[in-house]
Amino acid sequence: MMKKQLLAICIGAVLSTPALAQQQGDSEVTATQLQEVMQQMQRLQKRVEELEAQLAAKQEQDVEVTEEIALERSPRAEEVAPRKRINANTALQARVERLEEDIQAAENAPITIGGAVRTQFVWEDYNEGNKDRGGDIDFDLLRLDYSGTIGDVILSAQYRWFQYMESVQHAWVGYNFNDNWQGQVGITKVPFGNTPYNSNNYFFSSNFYVGLEDDHDAGIKLRYRDSEWDFDIAFFKNDEQGGVDGYVSNREDRYAYDPLGVRLSGEGIYDTPDLAVGESNSFAARVARKYALSDGRSFEWGLSGQMGKMNDGSDDVGDRSAFAVHGVYNVDRWTFMGQVSQYDYDMDMANEGIVVGAYAFYDTIPSKATLYTANIAYSLPVKIGPISNLTFYNDYSLMTDKRGGGEDTVMNVLGMAVSAGGLYTYFDLVTAKNQPFVGGSMAGNATDTNTRFNINIGYYF
Repeated sequence: MMKKQLLAICIGAVLSTPALAQQQGDSEVTATQLQEVMQQMQRLQKRVEELEAQLAAKQEQDVEVTEEIALERSPRAEEVAPRKRINANTALQARVERLEEDIQAAENAPITIGGAVRTQFVWEDYNEGNKDRGGDIDFDLLRLDYSGTIGDVILSAQYRWFQYMESVQHAWVGYNFNDNWQGQVGITKVPFGNTPYNSNNYFFSSNFYVGLEDDHDAGIKLRYRDSEWDFDIAFFKNDEQGGVDGYVSNREDRYAYDPLGVRLSGEGIYDTPDLAVGESNSFAARVARKYALSDGRSFEWGLSGQMGKMNDGSDDVGDRSAFAVHGVYNVDRWTFMGQVSQYDYDMDMANEGIVVGAYAFYDTIPSKATLYTANIAYSLPVKIGPISNLTFYNDYSLMTDKRGGGEDTVMNVLGMAVSAGGLYTYFDLVTAKNQPFVGGSMAGNATDTNTRFNINIGYYF
C-alpha cells in the first residue's frame, strides 16, 4: 500500500513538470517524448525502492528501540539483572565447592601434621632464688608431628624446639607386611620395658635418665602384634645423632639420654667428657604376654634385653647391656605398673662412671646399677566445663646397687593429669634424692631430699 502511494505521487510529479504540461497541451505526443517519460518513471521507481528500503530499516530500528524501552519498563526487566546475578552466584558456588573439595582433600591427605605447645610453672625448694620469687613460668617446647601412609609406606616423625635447643625425637618409615608384622627403618623407639612409658607423670621414671625409657636410636626394627603377644626385635647402628662422630654442633642437644663419654678421674659430674664414646652395633628385643581377664581386667608381663658395643670413633672400647622384667595390671579404672631393670657398661679403662647427655647438658651415671619402679594410677571420667578426665597417680623409682657405691637415687611423683579438649596438664609434686631435674645427679651422694612442684600445660593438636 505504501509502495503504490509513493508511485502515484511520483507519477503526478512527473506529469506536472513544465515540459510534460506543455506537451499535454498538444493534440499529439511524439515517440521521443514518450521515451523520455518512461525513463523518468524508471528513475522514480528506483528511487521509490530506495526509499522503501530506508523506511523498512527505520521501522526495524524503531521496533528494536521500542522493545528495549518496553523491556526496561516491564517486570521482565527485573528478571535480567537477577539472571546475571544468578550466573555470578553460580560461578562463586563452583569456586566454593572446589575450595571445599580442596579442604576435604587436605583433611584426607596421606600425611597429617599435628604437634603440641607447652609451658610450665616450676617451684623448687633447692633453688633459693626461685623459691623466694614463688616459682617461675617458663616456655617448655613447640613440637611438630608428621604421620601417615603413602602407597602403603608409613611415615612417623617428630621434631621439638626448646628455648635452649632443638632436636629430633623420632623419624622413621615403615611397612605392614600383614596384619601382625610391621617393619620400621630410621630413628625408631628402642623396645624396652613397659610401653609406651614406664610412668604416668611428666618426669618419666628414673629409667629415662639412664637411657632405658622412651629412647630412640637409628636402626631397623620388626614388630609383631596380636591379641596375646607383643614381640619386637631391632638392630641399631648408632644413636639418633650419628654416633660418636656424628655431624652435630652439640652432642648433648637431644631428647632422650644416651651414653656420650667415659667419666675419667678428676672430671666433674657435669663436665664435657675428655673421652667421647657412643653406642655402636646394638641389638634389642622385647616380648610381652597379654591376658584379657574377666570383668574388663587385663594383665601383661614381659622381658626385655639390650646389648651392644661402645666406640670411641676408631675402636670398640667396651660393651653395654641391659635387662628388665616388667608387668602391667588393669582393673576397672585402676592401673598398676612395675619393672625391675639392670644395666652394665663394661669399659676397657678405669672410670668414674658413664657420661650421658640430653637437654643441652652433660651428666654422669654409675657404670652399673639396678632400678625398681612401682606405679599406681586411677582414671576418673568427669564433666566439669571442658574437663573430661582426671588421672590421679603416684610413681615411685629407686636406683640402687651402684658400681663404686654411693647413695641411692630415689624419686616419688604424686600427681594428677587433667584432660580438657586439646589441653593436657600435669600437676606433679616431686620428692627426690640424687635425681636429675630435681636438684641432683645419679652420680651424686646427697642424703637429703629435694622437692619440686611442677605444672606443665600442653595444647595438643
